[in-house]
Amino acid sequence: MRRTLFTLSLSLSSATSLLAQEEHAAEGGSANLFDPRAGLMFWTLIIFVFLLIVLSKYAYKPMLAAVEAREAALEKALGDAKRDRDAAAILLAEQQKALVEARGEMQKALNDGRAAAEALRAEMLEKVKAEGADMLDRARREMQAEKDNAIVELRREAVDLAISGASKVIGRNLDSATDRSLVESFLAGLEAPKGTR
Repeated sequence: MRRTLFTLSLSLSSATSLLAQEEHAAEGGSANLFDPRAGLMFWTLIIFVFLLIVLSKYAYKPMLAAVEAREAALEKALGDAKRDRDAAAILLAEQQKALVEARGEMQKALNDGRAAAEALRAEMLEKVKAEGADMLDRARREMQAEKDNAIVELRREAVDLAISGASKVIGRNLDSATDRSLVESFLAGLEAPKGTR
């Protein structure tokens, strides 16, 4: 409907101008724009008022509504953009805060890990030292036991040699149990003064 009215109004305006040109050409003069003609002015005014009424009723309202809708859409878009920008700024601040917290937690975890590793290292070092001391003590005890066993064995052999030498010197076979206890008590008596020193 609007297109039809718009086309009709354009046709009417062009027809009016053509009529005015024909009327002017019929009079035989050249077209002078500053020469007022009452008939031409009347029809121009009628067509102008008619077009103004038609356009204001059918064209200006939809165009004005479209402009207002466009303006409202732009204002809404600007409002949405501002709201989105504010939301993005809030999210950015939250993300930066979370990042700072995560860095703090990471640093704390690193420090805790270092402290735990240092404590574990110290604990393992103490354990190794304790095990080393235990091994050293065990080795000393074993060496002392071996030394004591060697001394006992040496005494036994010394007693056997002394008894055998004394038997040969005396020329008779001594009773081994009695003689052995006699020599052992003698050697123990010799060893006591060494231990008291």
